[in-house]
Amino acid sequence: MSNAFTMTTGQAHEVAQAFGRNGWDNEQVKKLSEGDFLRLILDVLVGRVGIKPIEQAVDFGANPFLPDGWKVEEHHKGQVAKLERKGDDLYIDSKKIEFWLSREQKRGVITGNILRAKLKGKPTINANLLDHLLKNPHLIPEAWKKDENGNTRYIFFWGTILRGSVGFLYVRCLCWRGGRWGWRCDGLGRGFGGAGPAALAAS
Repeated sequence: MSNAFTMTTGQAHEVAQAFGRNGWDNEQVKKLSEGDFLRLILDVLVGRVGIKPIEQAVDFGANPFLPDGWKVEEHHKGQVAKLERKGDDLYIDSKKIEFWLSREQKRGVITGNILRAKLKGKPTINANLLDHLLKNPHLIPEAWKKDENGNTRYIFFWGTILRGSVGFLYVRCLCWRGGRWGWRCDGLGRGFGGAGPAALAAS
């Protein structure tokens, strides 16, 4: 096979758009051009080989991430569970992750301490999932970025409550900001509104 391959300006533009549309960065494109990566992709394209997704698992029994000087106030431990994305939904051991809002959040705001009490007994998810998703952002559904009103979502993992270095209680959340997925901590003494749902495992 000849190595004298040429690409038109139009084709180069199409490829560049495709890379951007599918979340590639310049470093990944450079790596793709090295070695025989493109031959492997060609094998997939023409049907000589198939692709099997790596099975993802989260250890809900592990200790949570702690900022320096912080302590664990509450951490609902579980077992190692399979994590799977299907379209715009994410599943833990075949249980769909759903977003839950209290009645007060749907109408306005509610204090975090009161919201925590309302969540007692519900299948909240601990922050180990949050950290797993940050390490594997390709698993996070696009629909999680914003709610139905176009507002940035702050998805809270109430299965883990942390006590800060000065004694206040906090809960961590996943959010899309600055063009990337990240996390933040919100104090339980503040108000939680409609853009801050709790992540629950559907029964």
